[in-house]
Amino acid sequence: MDYRIEHDSMGEVKVPSDRYWAAQTQRSHENFEIGVGIETMPREIVHAFGILKKAAAMANNALKPEKMTNEKLGAISEACDEVMSLKLIEHFPLVVWQTGSGTQSNMNTNEVIANRGNEILGKKLLHPNDDVNMSQSSNDTFPTAMHIAAVLILEDKLIPAIETLIATFKRLEEENQGIVKSGRTHLQDATPITFSQEISGWRSSLEKDVELIRRSVDPLRELALGGTAVGTGLNTPKGFDTTVAQKVSEITGKPFVTAENKFHALTSKDELVFAHGAIKALAADMMKIANDVRWLASGPRDGLGEIFIPENEPGSSIMPGKVNPTQCEAVTMVVVQVMGNDVAVSMAASQGNFELNVFMPVCIYNFLQSARLMAEAILSFNKNCAVGIKANKEKMHHNLHNSLMLVTALNPYIGYENAAKTAKKAFKDNISLKEACVELGFLTAEKFDEVFHPEEMV
Repeated sequence: MDYRIEHDSMGEVKVPSDRYWAAQTQRSHENFEIGVGIETMPREIVHAFGILKKAAAMANNALKPEKMTNEKLGAISEACDEVMSLKLIEHFPLVVWQTGSGTQSNMNTNEVIANRGNEILGKKLLHPNDDVNMSQSSNDTFPTAMHIAAVLILEDKLIPAIETLIATFKRLEEENQGIVKSGRTHLQDATPITFSQEISGWRSSLEKDVELIRRSVDPLRELALGGTAVGTGLNTPKGFDTTVAQKVSEITGKPFVTAENKFHALTSKDELVFAHGAIKALAADMMKIANDVRWLASGPRDGLGEIFIPENEPGSSIMPGKVNPTQCEAVTMVVVQVMGNDVAVSMAASQGNFELNVFMPVCIYNFLQSARLMAEAILSFNKNCAVGIKANKEKMHHNLHNSLMLVTALNPYIGYENAAKTAKKAFKDNISLKEACVELGFLTAEKFDEVFHPEEMV
């Protein structure tokens, strides 16, 4: 491999000649061989850094053009566009497990943009610290990248995925109107419900989750950029923080504002904890929905068997013809991961010592993984399972009329205690509720038929 010599304040470093990164990135690459190639800094963070570096250059150009000239701005902007498009992703090799402030990833971005910008210009004009990192610190850029990445993934990936599944459930509600089935509580038979009502519960849960996630996005719109090292804004021109937030908004097409208190913005990650809590709420609902679907589809002969789900692949290497609810299982495994990530995000957020949180890379790594996994699992579940759900009307009818909890309809006529006696006798003697009620002398056969209408109990 061919190398070139780069230098930083500590001296010279050999860097692969075909890479845009420089000395500080190379040092981190060599010093943190933890999860290499597997747990690299998320591409959402790389994308966010491209946004904020371009916004910072634009703000600096507006506020101190003698330092950030139009020529420098043009080169930085073009290089940032390539970073944002992930065209240069191979030049971002650093792992999550680095310094807790994300300093090396900030410098990785500065070095790549400077070297690529110089290549675009055909001369060495840009310096990673003096130009690309102008008016910034790793301590305010990394939390800014975290918030930008979080807003983008929630609004552009997770919420649309949930809304796709909501639309499917709305369609299923319409298609299954009027189908009455047995309800279940405590995993036991309960009074009747329509299948569309059951689906409406799934749909409404997801609609609530979207509402909660949207509420959690607004606090994430506040950016730490402009606080520099400790929140005081040292080495920034007046108005930089508000101007750079405006530029981020222009680039993303989404509203962002400068954080009112930069000391809070650098050290606290409460906004991310709150937003991840909304993701966790979604995960809890998806666990319930996936479990409901696989229970209802269980069988095909010895389970509940009240719905049919798509048969996507063989379910067993030894039992021919077996088909398993694999999409449901994938969703529930993702949920378990998200629950674990919530602990990691919460613990990371608690480590704001004095003027800086130093668990930021692991915090955003887990946050983004949760949002990404939930979005992709929901889309997969929708495409490969939910859209193909069909009611097994015959089985639903059989289970409904075999349920002892239909006896609840008799409460107004024979009272709770007599209804309980009726149900127990029917179960013990393996006879119908009607037979039990008549044998106990609570109602005549004619009166029973007059008052007993399961379909009207919904």
